[in-house]
Amino acid sequence: MEYRHVGRSGLVTSLIGLGCNNLGARLDEDTSRAVVAAALDAGYTMFDTADSYGLGASEAILGEGLEGRRDEVVIATKFSSPMGEGPYRRGASRTYIVQACEASLRRLRTDYIDLYYLHFPDPKTPLEETLSALDHLVTQGKVRYLGSSNFAGWQITDAEHLARAAGTSRFVASQFEWNLVSRSAEAEVVPACAHAGVGVIPFFPLAAGLLSGKYRAGEAFPSDSRLAKHPFFAKLATDERLERIEVLRRFAEDRGRHLIDLAMSWMAAQPSVACVLAGASRPEQVRANADAVVAWQLSPEELAAIDDATQPA
Repeated sequence: MEYRHVGRSGLVTSLIGLGCNNLGARLDEDTSRAVVAAALDAGYTMFDTADSYGLGASEAILGEGLEGRRDEVVIATKFSSPMGEGPYRRGASRTYIVQACEASLRRLRTDYIDLYYLHFPDPKTPLEETLSALDHLVTQGKVRYLGSSNFAGWQITDAEHLARAAGTSRFVASQFEWNLVSRSAEAEVVPACAHAGVGVIPFFPLAAGLLSGKYRAGEAFPSDSRLAKHPFFAKLATDERLERIEVLRRFAEDRGRHLIDLAMSWMAAQPSVACVLAGASRPEQVRANADAVVAWQLSPEELAAIDDATQPA
């Protein structure tokens, strides 16, 4: 397993991280525990969840699964997404941040969170208030590092400037969608992270399964697949993306590789990436993702050829 620093911080993570949004939602408790155990066995140290995943179920299952191994892992969780009805169970106000953090700590069975993300920007709360409240959690020792999620490039830069001006803890990581068929983040978000020294932790590296190799242009989705069962993900399979995937598939196969190896290794080759988050629905997928992310050391020529075939859209 390869380990990297997150941005210009001292936080170290495994190159592959377990996205825990499936725990307690798509997966029952037994399978969820088996997936967590498989990740530990494979050398994962980053476990990424959120309070809103299963309305707390993911955090609770993860906390149980990591008992006795707490000092060996990085626990990342998030706040701000709705956790119930009404205005007091969501957002990034000082009041809600304190409440959300305490609830996550209880579910995770820990007294500190390694990396605490603002899940989505809260336009109704001044970012200065959010940063101040988060800094207080760091001072208390309840949170070690801070991150943003789903931020635009200008928001990442704004947060960096505000934190520096106020002398509060800064965001060290930013999480957003980035993969070979969704490269729009490269226009502004990735450069903003590089400018601020913020580590990139992309999610959906396989584009919700599109880059797993199981989907082909002109063919029906496999009946047991995510795209066949969930219209939300099925709409991602546009003709343009499927055509691009066929180009990438041929690129990999011409070199004796699999599409998933290309997708994961390409993410690992990006200089700003600290950790690639990948979910899993079965324990064997955990090992497959870990193997894929280091399967292929792409050459500069290969990276240039991939860029030619997948221009940002």
